[in-house]
Amino acid sequence: MEIAIAGAGIGGLAAAAALHDGGHRVTLYDQFAAPAPVGSGLVIQPVGLAVLDVLGAGAAVRAAGAPLTRLLGHESETGRPVLDVSYGEEPGLGIHRAALFGALLEAVTARGIPLRTSAEVTGHWGGRLLLAEGDSAPADLIVDALGAGSPLSPLRARPLPYGAIWGTVDWPEESPLPRDRLSQRYRRADRMLGILPVGRLPGDGRQKAAVFWSLRADGHDAWNSAGLAAWLAETRALWPEAAPFFGQITAPGQMTMARYTHGTLRRPHGDALVHIGDAAHRASPQLGQGANMALLDALALARALAVHPHCLPDALEAHAKARRWHVRAYQGMSALFTAQYQSDSRWLPVLRDRVLFPLSRVPPIPAALSRLVSGTLLPPVAGLGPGPAAPLSQPARDAPTPG
Repeated sequence: MEIAIAGAGIGGLAAAAALHDGGHRVTLYDQFAAPAPVGSGLVIQPVGLAVLDVLGAGAAVRAAGAPLTRLLGHESETGRPVLDVSYGEEPGLGIHRAALFGALLEAVTARGIPLRTSAEVTGHWGGRLLLAEGDSAPADLIVDALGAGSPLSPLRARPLPYGAIWGTVDWPEESPLPRDRLSQRYRRADRMLGILPVGRLPGDGRQKAAVFWSLRADGHDAWNSAGLAAWLAETRALWPEAAPFFGQITAPGQMTMARYTHGTLRRPHGDALVHIGDAAHRASPQLGQGANMALLDALALARALAVHPHCLPDALEAHAKARRWHVRAYQGMSALFTAQYQSDSRWLPVLRDRVLFPLSRVPPIPAALSRLVSGTLLPPVAGLGPGPAAPLSQPARDAPTPG
């Protein structure tokens, strides 16, 4: 098949590599003038690492990232733990988006997949992407990997009341915080600050950390107006041990505002068009699943086309079914957890700290929480193989063009 992929982010690059390995002719389109990532730190869960291994990018991301064995959060005033989840035998990985992007771009480049830059996608028609300057070549399938702002996606997601500001700093040489965990502090649910080890940036040998601060979605202007000194004083009051991290922020421009939405397409495909990643489903990053969902979407699409090489509608329906319950479960759990940690509620934090956290220490709940954050609570590519680590099936090379 001739496949046009709109968007060369994490999902688009992963889809390009997976579909190429499935025997398809792939072209990537993106509006950037030169390949570049957008964003700060993120978490690749074990299920996402398994997809990267299939694509041959696993070794590169592990070399760049920081292994995570635990997620730990404390209430700032009392110091009591209110979140404690340990990974199983397979750790997660904190990584900067630039390092993950670089590893996937290298995998795409090594395969010789064409990447058209300065190609702003505005729509699609008749098997072609409509670009700001001209149209794409005709394709049998268009993959929408343009993210939350995709002009190809009909998804109208619900804005969430809280977002966060993010920045990247050096990991201090003398820090009491362990380098193998995501550490967080909370004041009720209206203040959340965290430090995520993210390993190394491309071309920089220093260990890095992503720092973040929960903020109302409409609160960025007020944060800027209050001044950096007042904010840094508040971070020190809530979490003195984190001062060497947040103290490296010397200008507001070092922190980038991220706003979140929640929603899922009931049918993530149309006539010779399929939506993956944030173009198909969006949620808060509370469970650290965003990039992992895009990677799984890409793998499931390649497998579905291999299972149904002669009928594109059947392949797209198989892709949707394979991801449906995994996506729905994590969307639901993300909504549940987000309200406990990022909201104006006064009673939800009390329920979280006094009831839910003690219950989370009672077996078998710790094991279930470990599977939840690892991404394996439900089969991630149901009906298309034993799991993400299974190799891509090879379709018949002489299969006719799907109808």
